[in-house]
Amino acid sequence: MSIEARFRLERPGFALDVELTWPDHGVAVLFGPSGCGKTTFLRCLAGLDRARGGYLRVRDDVWQDDPRGIFVPTHRRAVGFVFQDPGLFPHLDVAGNLAFAMRLVPAAERKVEHGEAVELLGLSRLMNRSTANLSGGEKQRVAIARTLLSSPRLLLLDEPLAALDSASKTEILPYLERLHDQLSIPVVYVTHGAAEAARMADTLVLMEAGRVQACGPLGELRAALEEILGGQEDAQAVILTRVAAQDEEFDLMRLDFPGGSFHVPGRDLPMGHEVRVLLHARDVSLALSRPEGSSITNILAARVTALAPRNPAETLVRLDCSGTTLWSLVTRRSAARLSLEPGREVFAQVKAVSVL
Repeated sequence: MSIEARFRLERPGFALDVELTWPDHGVAVLFGPSGCGKTTFLRCLAGLDRARGGYLRVRDDVWQDDPRGIFVPTHRRAVGFVFQDPGLFPHLDVAGNLAFAMRLVPAAERKVEHGEAVELLGLSRLMNRSTANLSGGEKQRVAIARTLLSSPRLLLLDEPLAALDSASKTEILPYLERLHDQLSIPVVYVTHGAAEAARMADTLVLMEAGRVQACGPLGELRAALEEILGGQEDAQAVILTRVAAQDEEFDLMRLDFPGGSFHVPGRDLPMGHEVRVLLHARDVSLALSRPEGSSITNILAARVTALAPRNPAETLVRLDCSGTTLWSLVTRRSAARLSLEPGREVFAQVKAVSVL
């Protein structure tokens, strides 16, 4: 089953021209710069904006087919829409906000049960809290849970982290990542953050100037996304790993990928579960021989593939770790002392606490 959309919409100074088909499961991420049409496309999916002559099919249901005179209004599309502003009811606590959504759906038609939403978004300890006393990340988690309890057939998230500070983003991302494999409702997620796209996407849609430049599974488009991640001021790598072991004595878990392993602070995840690791270049140091007697135990054999001056004092080093791209930000002095150049074999060191 799939979702199919064809929208053409013209406005002064902007034109949306999108023809797209993607799987009806997992998270489809619309990624591109501000103003490229991501939110407009989302609004067309919801029926908030109407593209004349458009077409939209969600699984077996046609929500728009203008040549046939079909246009299902927003309130009949069973679409859940979460904006940057969570829009919670200030006079209700968390439990009241969730209860309001449940009252809108007859019990026999519910696709997500109360306990499922609470567990998925980690809200059990917040139920009696006033929304005024929640952090930005907590508010968004409540907003998403409330939307899920309205039993949508399609969940739309428009830059849900854009208004949050760095700490709140770090707090909420592990919960959002559960949407990959714990939610049967297809999700369309809008962002202009490359690292966010890499952590969230099952299907990645690259957009620019109102058009789709590429669409496919994240694995097929990782190379393009890696170039974007490396070109950012805060260069980052997103590495696909799987849980391979749990160290209960030290509360660590081992994450394996083709280039090696990471030992990171433990999370209650089953063996084989996929984890997307976000690694900042500033948290990766380099050595010419495998370090001994160090507190850093995440040590990966790698090969330098490129160097680029980042500023007068620093150099960004691109590394190949058995087919996985890593980045390391070092001083120009360190690059010279280590004689770093393409082809040089090195060891990358990563602190466990810096692996997200």
